[in-house]
Amino acid sequence: MKYILKSLKIIGYLLLFLVSYAAIVTLISKITVNSDCVKPNQGVTIYIKSNGVHTDIVVPVKNNIKNWNEVISINHTQQPDTTAQYVGLGWGDKGFYLDTPTWADLKVSTALKAVSGFNTTAIHATFYKKLQENQNCKKVVMSTNDYEKLVLYIEDSFQIQKEKALLIPTKSVYGTNDAFYEAKGHYSLFYTCNSWANQALKAAHQKAALWTISDTGILQHYNN
Repeated sequence: MKYILKSLKIIGYLLLFLVSYAAIVTLISKITVNSDCVKPNQGVTIYIKSNGVHTDIVVPVKNNIKNWNEVISINHTQQPDTTAQYVGLGWGDKGFYLDTPTWADLKVSTALKAVSGFNTTAIHATFYKKLQENQNCKKVVMSTNDYEKLVLYIEDSFQIQKEKALLIPTKSVYGTNDAFYEAKGHYSLFYTCNSWANQALKAAHQKAALWTISDTGILQHYNN
């Protein structure tokens, strides 16, 4: 009987933690930072793109500020298309990225390792010819100065060797236009792929959530 009561108590505490965590995440994500940022008449166009769960920051492959071909390479994809105009960059848990190409492939062990904060991370690069604005893909025009800050933030997330990002040799890609690279940092329950994208926007002085772990926590600030 004591064992049952103790187990119920532990379950109760766990449920209380999860409910409190969800409430805090929701409330804090609604707080906007950099709400004073002004859209410039001319600048650099980027996109905030979500697949419904995970957020990428999509930037021009090449402009007068940054040529991403100097860091990553479209030749690392299965079907290189040199006409690609944009590259989506997303940070996340390496094991989750490589072992879970679809949600049907998700294992409990993979998820637990991801939120533990002890796994290594990766950057997923996806090349695009063009993008279509919709509820999960928001266009953002920023000043060149702010874009320079965004570039510095993203660059610093890569593991670099001889001025090149370290490619992860794998067949676990999501299509013919993407590749994976070694990244810095650790994924956890409190700092997710979306937290990284949100922080990227903060670094570039763009609208963002005070803190978020979800894609909706970012996109809600771009719905108007």
